[in-house]
Amino acid sequence: MLYNLAKFICSILIKVLFRIQVEGLENFPEEGAVIVYSNHKSWWDPVVVGCVLKRPIFFMAKKELFEIPVFGFILKSLNAFPVNRGAPDRKAIKRALEVLEGEKVLGIFPEGTRSKDGILKEPEPGIGLLATKVKDVALVPIAIKGQYKFFSPIFVKIGKPFKLTLDEKEKLSSRDLSNLSKAIFEEVSKMLK
Repeated sequence: MLYNLAKFICSILIKVLFRIQVEGLENFPEEGAVIVYSNHKSWWDPVVVGCVLKRPIFFMAKKELFEIPVFGFILKSLNAFPVNRGAPDRKAIKRALEVLEGEKVLGIFPEGTRSKDGILKEPEPGIGLLATKVKDVALVPIAIKGQYKFFSPIFVKIGKPFKLTLDEKEKLSSRDLSNLSKAIFEEVSKMLK
């Protein structure tokens, strides 16, 4: 209920503030488990992604945001959940897996933080880990281009979903997961070119 109301209000807000142009909306799966991931340049990114996609998104967000009294409550009410950046966070991984096993949409910014200069940072290994833990999960890359200046164009390009094909018996090392995450995130890099 609160999610839909917030989405309605934010959709109006971003249409007034920016000129949002979306490409590839037809690529987004209407059902099933999905990991949607994007480059991260502004705190507007989750708002824009959440507004352009039709399904509710459960975003992973840095735990510090949940420590802000009212804001933390609002984030939780909008399906977001905290993650401890820079260190393994079993609680966040468990929550993310619950979202995916419930055939819902998980939102991740693999860089783990905003890139203020627009240059993509190396992704954290979490997206690779999550993509290997859930069968039949669709990965959907999103590339966001443009500067969040009033009335400026923001381009949101939604890529085609893809699924990993891995041998279930194969155990992946930390290095393997890091390389897998880089390969997954490369899809966003390609769309930004």
